[in-house]
Amino acid sequence: APAVLPPPTVARCTSVLEATLRLWREWASRTRYDGPGRAMVVRSALLLKLLQYAPSGAIVAAPTTSLPERPGGDLNWDYRFCWLRDAALTARALFGLGHGEEAKNFMSWLLNATSLSLPELHVLYDLYGRRPRPETELPHLAGHGGARPVRIGNAAAGQVQLDTYGELIEAAVYVVRSGGTIDRATASMLSDFGHEVAISFDEPDEGIWEIRDVPRRFTHSRVLCWTALDRLLELYRKGHLPRANAAEFTAARDRIRQEVETLGWSEQLQSYTRTLAGGDVDASLLLLPWYGYCPADAPRMRSTWQRIRERLEIRPGLLRRYYGSLTAGEGAFGICSFWAVEYLALGGGSIAEAQDQFAALLEYANDVGLYGEEIDPETGAALGNFPQAYTHVGLINAAISLRDRLERGKHDAERARLHVPEAHP
Repeated sequence: APAVLPPPTVARCTSVLEATLRLWREWASRTRYDGPGRAMVVRSALLLKLLQYAPSGAIVAAPTTSLPERPGGDLNWDYRFCWLRDAALTARALFGLGHGEEAKNFMSWLLNATSLSLPELHVLYDLYGRRPRPETELPHLAGHGGARPVRIGNAAAGQVQLDTYGELIEAAVYVVRSGGTIDRATASMLSDFGHEVAISFDEPDEGIWEIRDVPRRFTHSRVLCWTALDRLLELYRKGHLPRANAAEFTAARDRIRQEVETLGWSEQLQSYTRTLAGGDVDASLLLLPWYGYCPADAPRMRSTWQRIRERLEIRPGLLRRYYGSLTAGEGAFGICSFWAVEYLALGGGSIAEAQDQFAALLEYANDVGLYGEEIDPETGAALGNFPQAYTHVGLINAAISLRDRLERGKHDAERARLHVPEAHP
């Protein structure tokens, strides 16, 4: 006979609730962050923990599908997968907050998933490290606000995005910098990825924003290929990749930089450009200093920031990802707006401006501190799949860089007060 469970008592419910609260409060208390917006940073960390699939370590981009990026429109995608694009930014956020266990579990999943598709990388994987099902439209359903179509699966899985190599390798470097090691199999795999980058970096791809028309030669993709090779050379110098082809990696890395500084720079715009030999900008260019390609206060980077503000800022502090027919009617991208804060905090602007923009962006969270992929610039409402890990990762990283800039300022002020000379090697 089927078992009949007695209804839970009030005392039992109270006990379970209290145990649940203790568990989450204890986990949140381990967040190592004491800077601007701490409550929102902790909230964002909690969200990443909730979006991590415990059996595998994967972190899903969002738990929803087909919430529209354009109200009532057709920009409706399935985000219930894990994107390699998010790897380095997510690893830095988790390690930076002291949540090393979650970061290492995520990296373990990443390395396992990517080992299954050698020597190529898929753009995204399901929670078990497999390629997702084909994208399918469900015509009998309507989404939020009547938006159609509702989709399951994601066709981006079949795209080429060369930036993913840089994301994955940068994430692996964070493991090493945090005291981890690279085993022989992983070292071999990373070296193979380096060879793949060295021979294919000049190919067009769909880029970080997963365009669905003609592949292009995106500057961001080139810089991430540069990042991949530069970080592999770092691992080689430190003895983690003894069999890496350092000569091949160095030659390709240097060629990429030359290409970016010539074809990826517009004298007319006085800006790095969205595509090589192109004529417009892209918010992803704000990541160049983040990946160590150039200092945030480099003249070319400062000028690029000015063009981005002129062309992509919808309202103060709110940025589009780029300007084009596919972005018409979109809201401001949450992570792009936090990239701007982090760029300023890294030295591209004043600390006061970075603090003001960060504080303004925190006001767009909903009543429980969550963000979607985009922000409606008119109403402040969340747009796109919700809650969105990428936006919260951007918030965390911006906060960490802002805190570090403030700490450096305090340190410099104290040295000046005590008249301590700068140390020189």
